[in-house]
Amino acid sequence: MRVNVTVNGSSETVDDVWEGESLLYMLRERMGLPGSKNACEQGECGSCTVYLDGVPACACLVAAGQAEGRDVRTVEGLAEGRPGPTGRAGERLDPVQEAFAETGAVQCGFCTPGLIVQAHDLIERNPAPADAEIREALAGNLCRCTGYEKILDAVRLAAERKAATR
Repeated sequence: MRVNVTVNGSSETVDDVWEGESLLYMLRERMGLPGSKNACEQGECGSCTVYLDGVPACACLVAAGQAEGRDVRTVEGLAEGRPGPTGRAGERLDPVQEAFAETGAVQCGFCTPGLIVQAHDLIERNPAPADAEIREALAGNLCRCTGYEKILDAVRLAAERKAATR
């Protein structure tokens, strides 16, 4: 099957997609976008969260064929500016990505892409989220390493920085 999809602002055609293939597999294995992680394959951990038509979705639960004609934005696509060496990500990190790096909200990094996409969505919807709102927004994203405090610090910092630029 052939899938025509817009990924990170670029129109793409992906050939030889099989019927049961997930959007996550297509992004990682066929398109070379390894940012979204393959952890549970059941939509329970949030590591594979991407935007699908502007709404966060677990890419492991979306059949690749369901992405036909739709818009997908991955963690790589949050970066701004000219495309980097891969041609798919900007050279300037999004404030959420920067904040995660600066606050030490990443340890093993497996959960980080999904958390970043979810935090990005939260801040776009609510520029000044309270801690309870941050916790609620990230509740579907599991992390085994950080203890979540650094993640909360990162979201707070990103929200402050985005508010300062609006």
